[in-house]
Amino acid sequence: MPVINHIKEIRIKKGITQIKMAEDLQVTRQTMNAIEKNKYNPSLELSLKILKYWVIGK
Repeated sequence: MPVINHIKEIRIKKGITQIKMAEDLQVTRQTMNAIEKNKYNPSLELSLKILKYWVIGK
């Protein structure tokens, strides 16, 4: 059963660009694009950074 993320929807709803989010998380825009399109599964470390980014803020 594949895992589906909602990063793009949340990012757009909060008005954050893909570039801004990538910079804040210290990854490339291409990495964020691949994650949003479910073409790349982030590492546990990056997954936790994304979670912290949404819950606590940068």
